[in-house]
Amino acid sequence: MTAGDLAAFAALLADESRAAFLLALLDGRAWTAGELARHAGVAPSTASEHLGKLVGGGLLTEERQGRHRYVRLADPGVAQLVEDLAARSGPAVPARPRSLREASAGEAMARGRTCYDHLAGRLGIAITDALTARGLLRQDTGFALTDRGLAWFDEQGIALVRRGRRPVARGCLDWTERRPHLAGVAGAALCRHALGAGWCVRIGSERAVKVTPAGENALWDGLGIAPGTLR
Repeated sequence: MTAGDLAAFAALLADESRAAFLLALLDGRAWTAGELARHAGVAPSTASEHLGKLVGGGLLTEERQGRHRYVRLADPGVAQLVEDLAARSGPAVPARPRSLREASAGEAMARGRTCYDHLAGRLGIAITDALTARGLLRQDTGFALTDRGLAWFDEQGIALVRRGRRPVARGCLDWTERRPHLAGVAGAALCRHALGAGWCVRIGSERAVKVTPAGENALWDGLGIAPGTLR
């Protein structure tokens, strides 16, 4: 890669609308161009132009179903890049919310959310800390599941299916907590299980998730996480 290549790649992110698209797509789902246009408050034609650049730059991939065009983040590496940049670009003192609705949405996102395909926010940190405290996850030499950790996932019925070169466990810097939460194959599998088993449910139109009473019981029984810390 040359300096020009790096500058061109950075330019893809140096637009507020394109940045808004990438942040929205951190929910791991596919969006239509129209949905992203409404989310960012731009015209559909403008959105299509921006999306073409992001697809061309390898940050997004597109799928077509009939007349509809869907886009999603190209791979987990893109999600990691966007989340890391978000964690490093926020102000030291967060701006005050402009309305009660904005404050409520911000608190919900900080409490628990999905970061592409794994759990983040205070929920993600609580799970990561509990796994570490119980000797299931090591963070001293980078993120790695211990033998006991691998056994724990198996006992919970959470399959760790590796695809490509994605690591089983890695740390992802949380942009609200400013600490790493669990990502990688294990983080994705745990998030998928939490949503599928009804431990968590999505709320609102953003990436926020809420722990259910069943989830509180499961996380208390499996990891010793007190229910009060998840509310």
